[in-house]
Amino acid sequence: MTETINTTTLLEGHPVWIYFQEKELIESLLEEIKNVNPLIDLPKFINIFNQLLTIEKRFERKENQLFPFLEKKGWVGPSQGMWSFHDNLREQFRLIQYYIKMNNPEKIYINTPFLVDGIYRLLGVEENVLFPNSLDLLGENDWIEMRKGEEEIGWMLSHTPPPFPKVEYVHPSEDFTIREMPFSLENKSHYDEGYMTVEQVNLLLRTMPLDLTYVDENDRVIFYNRGEERVFPRSAGIIGREVRFCHPPKSVGTVLKILDEFRKGTQNESSFWINYKERLIYIRYFAVRDANKNYKGVIEMSQDITDIKKIEGEKRLLDWE
Repeated sequence: MTETINTTTLLEGHPVWIYFQEKELIESLLEEIKNVNPLIDLPKFINIFNQLLTIEKRFERKENQLFPFLEKKGWVGPSQGMWSFHDNLREQFRLIQYYIKMNNPEKIYINTPFLVDGIYRLLGVEENVLFPNSLDLLGENDWIEMRKGEEEIGWMLSHTPPPFPKVEYVHPSEDFTIREMPFSLENKSHYDEGYMTVEQVNLLLRTMPLDLTYVDENDRVIFYNRGEERVFPRSAGIIGREVRFCHPPKSVGTVLKILDEFRKGTQNESSFWINYKERLIYIRYFAVRDANKNYKGVIEMSQDITDIKKIEGEKRLLDWE
C-alpha cells in the first residue's frame, strides 16, 4: 500500500506527528548542506553536518520502538530492509566524519551528495510506505505505549514534543505497568521491562562478565553471581555474613564509610581500580534504592578491564576464523 498521509489529522505528540516535525528539520538541513561548499567554508559545513548527525535518534526510535510494534503485527520488512538502509547511511556519515578528522574537504565535497540523496530516498519511503502502513496496522494503545519508550531515546527537535496523549510523563524507572506479551508468561516474573523465569535470571547473572555481590540494607551479603571466572574468590559461606567481615581489616573502614554515605543518601556511587595478580581490576559500588528512594542495600561490581583498556579504533567484522 502506498498513500500520502494527511498530517493535519495527526494529534500533536503522536509518534508519526513527531516524525513529520523532524522531516521538516531534516529537509531544511539538507538544503543548507547542499548549498555549502566545504572547499570554501568547511566550519559552516561541519556545523550543519553535526546537526544532521542527530538523525541517529530518529533511526534509533524506529529500530527500537516502531519496528518491534510492527513485528508484533506480522510486518517484519522494516526491521530488515529499512534497518539496513539506516546502516548504509551510518556508514556514509562515518566516512564523512573521517574526512573531517583528516581535514580533507575534497573528499567531503565528493561524498556529501551520496549522503544527501540517501536521506531523501529514506524520507520518501517513510512518508509513502512506512508511516501509512504503520497507521493502518497499529492502534491508539500501541502508539501511546510506543511514545513512552521514545522519551528515553529522544528526538532531533530542539524542544520536547507535547505529550501523547495529554498526560503527565512517567519515567520508565517508575513505570510498573504489566504489559501484554506475545509469548507465554507461565513461570515468569515481571521486571521493570520484560519477563524472565528464575532460571533465565540465574543464567543471565552467571553469564555476565562481572562479579556481582548484593549487600542488603542490613549490611548482610544476600547474593553473589557464579561466573566461570571470578575476579575475587567467593563461596556459599559468605551468604548471610556481615559485609564488614568480608573485607581485609585495612579496607573495612572505607567499606563502612561507603555504606554509611549510601544509607544517608549523600552518595550513590563509588569507584576504585587496583592491580591484582597482574591484572587491572575495576571495582564499583552502587546504592540500591526502591521507587520511594528508600535505601535497599548496595551492589558491588568487580570487572577485569585489562584487555578492555587495550582497545583502540574500531572492530566491525567477525574474526572467528
